Amino acid sequence: MNTTDRSASDASNPHGASDADVLVVGAGPAGLLLAGDLAQSGVRVCLLERRDHESNLSRAFSLHARTLEQLDARGLADELLRIGTPIRALRPFGRLSIDFSRLRTRFPFILAIPQWQVERALLRRAEGAGAVILRGTQVTGLRQDPDGVDVDVRHPDGSVATLRALYVVGTDGARSTVRRSLGMPFPGRSAIRSVMLADVLLERVPDDIFNFSSNEEGFTFFAPFGDGWYRIIGWDRRREMPDDAPVTLEDVRDITTRTIGNDLGMHDPRWLSRFHSDERQVPHYRQGRVFLAGDAAHVHSPAGGMGMNTGIQDAANLGWKLTAVLHGWADDALLDSYHTERHPVGRMVLRVSHALLTAVTTGSPVIRALRAALADVVHQLVVVEARAARGISGIGIAYRAPRGSHPLVGRRVPDLRLAEKPARLHEALREGTFVLVGRDVAATAAPWAQRVVTVAPAGSLRPTLLVRPDGHAAWAAEDPDPDEVRKALTQWLGEADRQGT
Repeated sequence: MNTTDRSASDASNPHGASDADVLVVGAGPAGLLLAGDLAQSGVRVCLLERRDHESNLSRAFSLHARTLEQLDARGLADELLRIGTPIRALRPFGRLSIDFSRLRTRFPFILAIPQWQVERALLRRAEGAGAVILRGTQVTGLRQDPDGVDVDVRHPDGSVATLRALYVVGTDGARSTVRRSLGMPFPGRSAIRSVMLADVLLERVPDDIFNFSSNEEGFTFFAPFGDGWYRIIGWDRRREMPDDAPVTLEDVRDITTRTIGNDLGMHDPRWLSRFHSDERQVPHYRQGRVFLAGDAAHVHSPAGGMGMNTGIQDAANLGWKLTAVLHGWADDALLDSYHTERHPVGRMVLRVSHALLTAVTTGSPVIRALRAALADVVHQLVVVEARAARGISGIGIAYRAPRGSHPLVGRRVPDLRLAEKPARLHEALREGTFVLVGRDVAATAAPWAQRVVTVAPAGSLRPTLLVRPDGHAAWAAEDPDPDEVRKALTQWLGEADRQGT
């Protein structure tokens, strides 16, 4: 597909042939992962990005355990582990510690890593799978009809065109043009203003990496990038400035000194910025043939570092569903489950990040004293801390299952050890298909061979599991007979291939 050669005379294509099966708008982490998933599955996908170059500066700087599992299932996690810095615990305030080291996962930590490094790995995968990336291409509007979506674009040379696709996904951030073109509301409120960002070098490493240092003056937060640079997030309660007000290194040094006692010898800033953070979520993640994911669907405070992670997980949920519908394995109703499953997750992330931010920014001495006392109590309650770690990391996210389903249905499936190669479930998921985990199931699943990988678990016998491409259990049963397995495969993968019967 060579859409870059389309001229202005081609701008009206209201009901012509599709330029792509799916147009993804926005080449951030969510858009790149989605484009890679679709392309790997044989879907014609085109990714539109208004920026004409990659950026090495970004606000996001952390990957949580569930996101790393998703990236592991795409063969990217080990590469990112070599770049980033593992952080075993997060201490929002006082003695309250959210300990990730006890999580039952290959990744029991937060990985401190700049967003641009994640984007680079996802971009390489998407391009390698055949996704078309159009940079410097700005979306100006869209219209949909029962058969597809027309997307108006402006190319880098100023020419305009209309691209047509069967589906469109907006992953174009908080100021999403796709969302605005749909006329979709984005209800919510401003959470915090005049937050300063600085990427600096330090002469002295802070004692509390990845922890908030807060008092009546404001707060500072330090995160290492692993290459000698540190991200500082600072908020000065006494000097709340407009977003476009300049930030100086002296501003950041000042709030750091007032919150932790010294400026750590910070120097040579490569990025200084100021931003405000909103808490918003769209009412619906789907409108007809158009979907929203990532910041286009939900935004929240940076507390907890869940923004980039939630967007990547949105994309992982949506990609296989679009593939199934486009290949004719499932009907359109499957696409409704994207909103049903992911909207509650976005709502939960808003609640958690709001609670963390409120705890950090409160200025009342009485509330701060109560907060410290509560932190001491929670510190003694291992169960509460474990629940917080599972929620923030994404490990605890489960989707509602139909009544009467096996207890595992809808839940995240751990990275099971397998009897033969591939050795782990995440490695089996790298095919981008469903995975059927069970003993002596290969012959039963043979008619669906292009849509499911069959593997046997190592060790003791487990329930037979049908694992979705996003790593959640679609179906499970204890010692099912072949007819039960075939029924489950037909439900989730469509009718068997004739040549396989």
